[in-house]
Amino acid sequence: MKSSAVQAEDLVLGYGSTVALSKSSFAIPAGKVTAVIGPNGSGKSTLLSAVAGLIDPISGSIEVLAGTSSSHRIAYVLQTTKVNDALPISVREVVMMGRYAGTGAYRRLDQDDRDAVAEAMERTGITDLAGRHLNDLSGGQRQRVFVAQGLAQEHDLLLLDEPLTGIDFPTAQAIDFVIHDELARGCTVVMTTHDLSEAQVADNVLLLSGRVVAHGSPTDVLTTEHLKDAYGAALLHVEDGRVFLDDAAHRPVEGRHVHRDRIIHTESSQSDLHKE
Repeated sequence: MKSSAVQAEDLVLGYGSTVALSKSSFAIPAGKVTAVIGPNGSGKSTLLSAVAGLIDPISGSIEVLAGTSSSHRIAYVLQTTKVNDALPISVREVVMMGRYAGTGAYRRLDQDDRDAVAEAMERTGITDLAGRHLNDLSGGQRQRVFVAQGLAQEHDLLLLDEPLTGIDFPTAQAIDFVIHDELARGCTVVMTTHDLSEAQVADNVLLLSGRVVAHGSPTDVLTTEHLKDAYGAALLHVEDGRVFLDDAAHRPVEGRHVHRDRIIHTESSQSDLHKE
């Protein structure tokens, strides 16, 4: 497997005349977990769409390089909030849709397809939900269904759009297991997140703010200087060497699982935050 799963050079992304990501160059390492982090509107989901081949660059290039096959197969799991979860279909049927990504919509699914669906459901802990409808499930259960749909696809690169947002503890455990299992299988995982603590335990981090502010190891990227550049001093707070974000859009919600302590430590002191 090559050292990079994705390589971008002078990449500019957007929709029509609106630029979502200004000229940026970066690499995503193969066989690792990359966390894509940044404030709302920073270009995280747009970047995933470009990696998935759903949008073309305005300029520059982005190339998927790594994979266990020449096809460089990609599975893209959207946030459940972006999917009509009231569709009158069963959990098994939703997961089965993942198989059509590689087979085409008109080929009859065979035993290999059914086995792949059963394995994906088992890996995400939703086998017992197979006959239920999406609108009968909790938010965390629906999240696992769509992760299972992605796993059912034959893929070398798994893209997850905020998979750990607003979920319960069993779902957090299931997705953690999936991510580690994907790495053991030689897959590359790229996930967007708003949680600094999630980024801190990833192998690689892309910090966005309408451009790639920094990329590399969590130690190199999650510095006070870089975070201030991306989020601004109004959202970033440092107390006794600990950094946290005062972001109203991503504050913990009562009754929802907080996967990790959202406060991280950096090498910077509080005075660094106020340097000009």
